[in-house]
Amino acid sequence: MTLSAEASPLTFNHELNPNPASDLERESVLANPGFGLHFTDHMVAIDWDLGVGWHDARLQPYGPLQVDPASAVLHYGQEIFEGLKAYRHDDGSIWTFRPEKNAERLQRSARRLALPELPVDAFLESLKQIVRADKAWVPTDADGSLYLRPFMIANETFLGVRAAHRVAYYVIASPAGPYFSGGVKPVSIWLSTEYSRAGRGGTGAAKCGGNYAASLLPQEEAAANGCSQVLFLDAETGTHVDELGGMNVFFVMGDRLVTPATSGSILEGVTRDSILQLARDRGMTVEERDFTLEEWRDGVESGTISETFACGTAAVITPIAQVKGHDVLFGDADAPAGEVTLSLRQELTDIQHGRAEDRHGWLYRLDA
Repeated sequence: MTLSAEASPLTFNHELNPNPASDLERESVLANPGFGLHFTDHMVAIDWDLGVGWHDARLQPYGPLQVDPASAVLHYGQEIFEGLKAYRHDDGSIWTFRPEKNAERLQRSARRLALPELPVDAFLESLKQIVRADKAWVPTDADGSLYLRPFMIANETFLGVRAAHRVAYYVIASPAGPYFSGGVKPVSIWLSTEYSRAGRGGTGAAKCGGNYAASLLPQEEAAANGCSQVLFLDAETGTHVDELGGMNVFFVMGDRLVTPATSGSILEGVTRDSILQLARDRGMTVEERDFTLEEWRDGVESGTISETFACGTAAVITPIAQVKGHDVLFGDADAPAGEVTLSLRQELTDIQHGRAEDRHGWLYRLDA
């Protein structure tokens, strides 16, 4: 059985939503979309069957999926997903940011979860299909975007423990407002010492639902202690910084920018990779290496670490002010966001929204 990506192109059939949201309904949502609360009129679907490959690509009305109670995804968690955004530029055109990286990561996730690899060109076309159909849902305000959620599930009706022979890929879209509505605010994070996010050889480097499900209980503990995110250490030694529940971590140390190396348990974030490149462009020394909690605490207390931040698709860059945990407390909850943190965030969002030069060819047009 081969699960590798086929190169043959797919033709998308169109079934338009007969009851799309009215202009008034859509404008009401776009005035205050929040995040992940509202969805556009259409979705994309592509089926895969063993021996047939990818087929029946289509744009269809957004709506519930018909899933058999015995579908493999419900019993064995054979599922992966991606997240990226579409941005409306000042001239009205609609772009996304480095989508080929998301396509490649989806393929890596698929390999780890024994799912078929969707070809990069099919992934890119699926984004174009939904954005062209629902371009009116892309916010026009300066910090708004249309969040795109591609995902893949095993939907074979079969309770045996093996890779599914029938799979479906979908794309849904949700308008999103600015993550920090009142300006960028430094956050406190909670150190989880009882739970690990992922172990070596596990699924930490894959973007699959199980990783996020495992983070929800410690995330509740973080919230109960006044923290907005949970910090995980490595599962082997419990001493090295891994990542937050869904974000990578960075440390500013003079003219150096340090982040934990992706060792198989850390997700290779697209935002993470972009920040590393922007830092190199500035002449900063970039280090990807093991980084211990002790080094973090000592660096904050000595002033060697001047700024700490996390990054991900939703928030882009979030300043970290303080680390809390059982018998652990360092940093200043009232510390302002650092200069490097804010300038990197501004530079990255300016590129995404078309306000700054795209020196590396990261933007990809979706509406043309």
